[in-house]
Amino acid sequence: MASSRAPTCTPAAAADGGIEENAMAILDPSGIKDSRDLHEDRAAFLEAVRSACLAANNPSAPSWRMYDGVFQVLQNSSSLELAVASFHLLMELGKRYPRTYLTDSGGHQSLVVAKESWLPFLIGNGSVSNEIGGNARSSDHLFDPSRFSLLIEAMVGPTNATDDDKNEIKAIENMILFQYLVNTLETDFVPRHIAYKESLDWVIFRESLLNMLLGSRKLVFKSFVKNCMLLLNQYHPEAKDAVEGVPSEEAAKSASDLDSSLSYSLLESERTLVSLRKLFVMVMELDLIKKEADTLGLTSRADGVRNPIMEVILDELTYNISYLSSFFLAFVEGKWKLEIILQYFSKYCGKGPVRTRRSGNSQEDLKLESVLSFFLTATSAKAIVKKMGTEVAQLLLAHAYQVCLSVQNDTSDSTATTNKIGASLKEISCNFIYAFQNLRKVEPNIQISPFEKEALFTAATLTRRLKNEEK
Repeated sequence: MASSRAPTCTPAAAADGGIEENAMAILDPSGIKDSRDLHEDRAAFLEAVRSACLAANNPSAPSWRMYDGVFQVLQNSSSLELAVASFHLLMELGKRYPRTYLTDSGGHQSLVVAKESWLPFLIGNGSVSNEIGGNARSSDHLFDPSRFSLLIEAMVGPTNATDDDKNEIKAIENMILFQYLVNTLETDFVPRHIAYKESLDWVIFRESLLNMLLGSRKLVFKSFVKNCMLLLNQYHPEAKDAVEGVPSEEAAKSASDLDSSLSYSLLESERTLVSLRKLFVMVMELDLIKKEADTLGLTSRADGVRNPIMEVILDELTYNISYLSSFFLAFVEGKWKLEIILQYFSKYCGKGPVRTRRSGNSQEDLKLESVLSFFLTATSAKAIVKKMGTEVAQLLLAHAYQVCLSVQNDTSDSTATTNKIGASLKEISCNFIYAFQNLRKVEPNIQISPFEKEALFTAATLTRRLKNEEK
């Protein structure tokens, strides 16, 4: 029986190393031939860790081996039930025992990083510390930058109907694993971001997991971004922001009873899409902070050189126009979505009416108001669409207008986005309608998508209402 090899440990057993022994049994399952017994052993181990570190009256922080054992169950469970249970346990442990967090110190928030804590990533110099007792930690299952990139590459391309159940389950487990890795990056990034805003100390981000991961020579950044964009395009049709929650263990258990795990796979695809969005936004924020640090002279050669993610995205969207629609449907973060659109237009718009400050060649001054000014006459609209195409122009303008509408409904962090818009909603709505009218004059037979029709209808309705309110 499984209990003879992996007895459920009590909190007291955790103190004397009982859970560590249980972990070692999972890490080295030699001699175990019955997969059912192995499944029960791992389930018992997860319950033991939960009991000792979360549910006990006096819970203790998990040891390195305990964390590592749970993470290996997530990767090698061959069971949706165990994969989701280990995912939940890792997420709860991360919340209870954070590695990176803020503390109040003298009226301001100080960053605390417990560098000795376990991590799913193997980055930096790649050295592996010795475990208590002198035994070397096994790191083959941890994620260095190269393996993180390979995970995303493996996720590109949905599992087809001819694949066996094992491969289908593995595809879902990869998505859950990716969600956990992005969550780890996010829980390290967010407190650093808060601390940086107060101190403007670039070292805070130089030592961040995300910066070290993406700055590694083991990761080919352009290929990494392109594969992330492929995943965005792959997952966007069923994407809903309402499913940002983590997968439930009950859902995983019931999935095994379904004739097909397609529904559960779609659910995890939606959640993976949310994680992809978070990853994109974090990298964009990191690039913006590094640019600011460069301006202040805070960076050095040790920080390395990497193309900003915005440049890679723009290149990919420019040379693969078929990606445009799905990318902007999937990537809904207004601030960055508008920035991508404005920089896309900057490749084709002249400098004259766009840049009115002394910044010269800087693209920072380009605003949506300026972009729309290029479409206020049929002549100027023709000059632009001759370079970028009418369909592309319509699509980008419609998505930019959608951002304008979202800003009206979300005032949490809209100042920067409002500045990028550069005009009132009434002015933008009027000019948006004029732009489409002039695009129709340039190409009378151009097709307008349902999304663009809806944007035009909204603009016309708002224009009438806002004009009536002024009377």
